[in-house]
Amino acid sequence: MAANYDKLMNGDVVTVEQQLHERDTMLYALGVGLGADPMDEQQLQYVYEKDLKALPTMAIVLGYPGPWFATAEMGITPSHMVHGEQGFVIHKPLPVKGALIGKSRVMEVVDKGADKGALIYTHTDVYDKASNDLVCTLHAATFCRKDGGWGGQATVTKPVHPIPERAPDHVCDLATLPQAALIYRLSGDYNPLHAEPAYAARAGFKAPILHGRATLGVAGHALLKAVCNYDASRFKSMDGRFSAPVYPGETIRTEIWVDGKRVTFRASVPARNVVVLNNGVAEIVY
Repeated sequence: MAANYDKLMNGDVVTVEQQLHERDTMLYALGVGLGADPMDEQQLQYVYEKDLKALPTMAIVLGYPGPWFATAEMGITPSHMVHGEQGFVIHKPLPVKGALIGKSRVMEVVDKGADKGALIYTHTDVYDKASNDLVCTLHAATFCRKDGGWGGQATVTKPVHPIPERAPDHVCDLATLPQAALIYRLSGDYNPLHAEPAYAARAGFKAPILHGRATLGVAGHALLKAVCNYDASRFKSMDGRFSAPVYPGETIRTEIWVDGKRVTFRASVPARNVVVLNNGVAEIVY
């Protein structure tokens, strides 16, 4: 199947309303591994209703419409669709509860070739319903592995953030739970690729894989811990490229380079010696 460029680019803006509850905020944090140490009060503030705070990476599940473009009409094969890139910018502190409006659209479609698939770039603005203030902006790329070959633009316009050649300033290892994907999917991404062994096998994986968004959340936790001392107010933006899947239960190692406000990061699974999230960059304020 080849992606339908015209339908993807000329589709309507997708608008969703989300009623966020404190329970959702805590569930998201648990899904990316916060609370692993029940005696760590710095983590507790993200998973316990007393003085509850929202993790910065929770931005990527706010106003989320799901993969609305993953239909046969759009020329997309859902079983062979994986997350390629994800980023966000926080414009005001993320709420722990309240009504939000997300407005999403396709920004760019790249044809990598009939045997290489396609990339679909999307953009979402998330607003506070009561004030109409812009809370955060999300951008993502989805790799549709079976849907290239219609003869479209073959180059990606977005530059790749480089990894410094020096040794990292921080290295943070965080374990994931075997049931991490089953917890994380309750934050809104119900793709069976992350739950059903048979579905994952049809997509070419040995087992259900962890959501790319969850991998980004674990790396975001590492940045919050190593660079921000768990102060979410310092965390302004984050962007990374997914390079390999993570299987629930694996430990994710995040290497971090600090250059003023700009923080570069890369995440890997040491047990398999594979980089899973690459060319990452975040903005941290002091």
